[in-house]
Amino acid sequence: MGLGRPQKSGNGISTRWVSLFCIASFFLGVLVVNRLWSIPELAEKDEEPSLEHQSTTLHQMVNCDTKEASVQAGDIFSQVSQTHDVIMTLDKTISSLEMQLAAARAAKVDSEEGLQVNTESGPEQLKDRRKFFFVMGIITAFSSRKRRDSIRDTWMPKGEELKKLELEKGIIMRFVIGHSASPGGVLDRAIDAEDAQHKDFLRLNHVEGYHELSSKTQIYFSTAVAKWDADFYVKVDDDIHINLGMVGSTLARHRSKTRVYVGCMKSGPVLSQKGVKYHEPEHWKFGEDGNKYFRHATGQIYAISKDLATYISVNRHVLHLYANEDVSLGSWFIGLDVEHVDDRSLCCGTPLDCEWKAQAGNPCAASFDWSCSGICKSVERMQEVHQRCGEGDGAIWHTSF
Repeated sequence: MGLGRPQKSGNGISTRWVSLFCIASFFLGVLVVNRLWSIPELAEKDEEPSLEHQSTTLHQMVNCDTKEASVQAGDIFSQVSQTHDVIMTLDKTISSLEMQLAAARAAKVDSEEGLQVNTESGPEQLKDRRKFFFVMGIITAFSSRKRRDSIRDTWMPKGEELKKLELEKGIIMRFVIGHSASPGGVLDRAIDAEDAQHKDFLRLNHVEGYHELSSKTQIYFSTAVAKWDADFYVKVDDDIHINLGMVGSTLARHRSKTRVYVGCMKSGPVLSQKGVKYHEPEHWKFGEDGNKYFRHATGQIYAISKDLATYISVNRHVLHLYANEDVSLGSWFIGLDVEHVDDRSLCCGTPLDCEWKAQAGNPCAASFDWSCSGICKSVERMQEVHQRCGEGDGAIWHTSF
């Protein structure tokens, strides 16, 4: 339907021309009346038109225009409403098909590569999947057992409370890790034993390594969106402090948006010098020396909506991987119709910064030290940061999303 085209009336005549005809008739009537009043002979010969007759004539003329305009507006609004409903239905259908495609592809790839996931990806299985609020993946490494324990002892529920969090709040939390270069070796067995104790891991079909973070992030989102149907998928580092209730409240404000990317947006320098931290081997792609990256969320914590996680899953084999995972993620959304949300509550400092904000009634969603890209000496300091900047252990259970 083109809203710029004139609408047709029942006899095929454009309502635009009908309206113009009514207007012309109105002015012609006024002209005739004026002429009747201005010709003495007619005034003497004929009886003077009554005010009631003039009012009736004018009312009929105006009514002609009003009715046609009302019919035209009614037709337009009706067709717009119908078209909007059709578009919304198609959008939901396409999103559902994309979810099925993403799940089927992920299941196929993981099955071929040996990762154990739910391979039932038919329409009925997807239809019956429970809807969750968000999935939080805490990126971790084989050497980070003490970091994981410091998180379990502070801001992450464990045991039965972790299950309760899923059932009552629709929040999934998992430590995310791949496997060693020698699958089944001592490192993998140590994670197996830890997972048997806590049941809080998401295992990826990915070889662990610091320089493989972009690939790990991509596989995390692909695996998570295939395994759980959620509104948001969150990536978190294992050396920062989280207030879970605040994260939930932050994401809830954007729940109605289909393509949203939430984090602390930055645009740091592209480092071309070899040997420095965060060196960018492909610096030439970003223009002259001294240029900055496009705007993207800092890597300590960010969240993306389901449509974006699905997009990553569907296109994972053609998405380019830069050296830095936060840059990689930001690059995948360049050219897409994505809303970037810069939320500074996701990048507060450690005490005193987050403490002052908590005392003022504005607890932070996430806290870390910029100088360390996480909490400096996080294993030793996580408990202190939690006590001084935490929202309270029961806050998540009393927060409504």
